[in-house]
Amino acid sequence: MPAPKILAFAGSVRKESFNRKLIRIAVRAAEEAGARVTLIELADYPLPMFDQDLEATAYPENAGKLKQLFLEHDGLLIAAPEYNSSITPLTKNTIDWVSRTTSKGEPSVAAFRGKVAGLVSASPSQLGGLRGLVHLRAIFGNISVLVVPEQATVPVANEAFNENGFLKDPKRTQAVENVAKRVVTVLTKLKG
Repeated sequence: MPAPKILAFAGSVRKESFNRKLIRIAVRAAEEAGARVTLIELADYPLPMFDQDLEATAYPENAGKLKQLFLEHDGLLIAAPEYNSSITPLTKNTIDWVSRTTSKGEPSVAAFRGKVAGLVSASPSQLGGLRGLVHLRAIFGNISVLVVPEQATVPVANEAFNENGFLKDPKRTQAVENVAKRVVTVLTKLKG
């Protein structure tokens, strides 16, 4: 049985983003659990804000590249920052563009349907991005993505990482790793 393929990214493009550090921890755990992981930077796929008039005239090339990546993978690992108690505009815009039907006869939300996702978040807040994960989980539930029940948050993220980009607290590290491993376990069972 081939190893599950997982697409991983952070919902932030900020150079020193806590979530860009966090996703690397999840990726390493998923790879150790037997998955093949593709880690991407959303900054490499700049997109305009979703607009149906624009979509009708020219579906952005980068949206097509991202959609193809989603289609080629079985699961998702996302480190999702929280902005104003919700998900980032970057994360939502990515989902909106990738979710669009681009060919005749293509099923609705084809790039998401049947995917298994794991969610983690780091935030300077005391809740560690938890409120944003609630919204992301709800969005995914409506576009046919199975989100594993485990999730991990890192509160006070501005103090949580060491100079090498690793979490100082081994329990937080283990929680992030457990999310990634659960995604691999579920995908392995579904594929088997």
